[in-house]
Amino acid sequence: MIDALRPGESNLYELVEDFFRSTFSTDNALITEAVRRMLAAGGKRLRPRMTLLGASACGGDPVQHLPLAAYMELIHVATLIHDDVVDNAQTRRGVNATAVDFGNRVSVLAGDYLFAWIFKNVTANYPHPVPHILSATLAAICDGEVLQLRALGDLETTLEAYIETARKKTATLFAASAQCGAIMGGGTPEEIEALRAYGDAYGIAFQMADDLLDLEADERTIGKPVGNDLTERKMTIPLILALARGSEAFRDEVMRLYAADDTGDIGAVVAGIGKAGGLDATRAEIHRYAEYAHDALKPLRPGAAKDELQRLADTLVG
Repeated sequence: MIDALRPGESNLYELVEDFFRSTFSTDNALITEAVRRMLAAGGKRLRPRMTLLGASACGGDPVQHLPLAAYMELIHVATLIHDDVVDNAQTRRGVNATAVDFGNRVSVLAGDYLFAWIFKNVTANYPHPVPHILSATLAAICDGEVLQLRALGDLETTLEAYIETARKKTATLFAASAQCGAIMGGGTPEEIEALRAYGDAYGIAFQMADDLLDLEADERTIGKPVGNDLTERKMTIPLILALARGSEAFRDEVMRLYAADDTGDIGAVVAGIGKAGGLDATRAEIHRYAEYAHDALKPLRPGAAKDELQRLADTLVG
């Protein structure tokens, strides 16, 4: 089965999609409906694919680890449901956010239930250290969300602080996905650490690329309003790097946008980020972390899985 999972054929994606369509269900019909609706809205399924690639890269059969891969995506889905409540978001992946259709109360409980349901299954079916890795990952994600909330509107936020938040909020789940796949695939300690480090670097680059897309893509592409991060007063990497390079006039424009009375011009801030070099500097940082991801894979044996992991990192740069 491993030989069939060649890069470019979307086999891993289809395996995960088929698994969700045929297998996913919880004991609560309303929560199952809410989660299925979010799953049906799409997504790249990068986290479960990384789990399967991690297992395959270490010589394991990825098909045997589809449930674990699915749990990685469901952790991500639960965090998105909670995020949309916290951010009062109206859309997600081009459809109504869960809270719009089900309300905040049901959404919060759905996310909580999904976390509990996942960990009930993980602790029952997977050996140490997989349950510990996933529980630590969830704690880190929550910590990262709090760090992001505390930094809202803080124009003194540093690149180092941003990376710490991105690592906890986003990269930790990519790292856990690859690491747990490697563990269950029978990887050596060196291979397991290599895949964890790959997921960490990939996840940081992924968050940076997501921040960049928020300014450069159209709403149809990203499934949410363009410039949404600025509307929510988030300190994203293009803004942080632009503030470090830009003029006082640009900083004043950002301050007006992020002020409580919201008197700023979002179009002027977006233009100012580009003029100050924030977009180009962000691309350079994405490239740097994609290279870290590439380097982390050096201990792995050559093969289709390693090639696909490298391609995923290259895609972020593109």
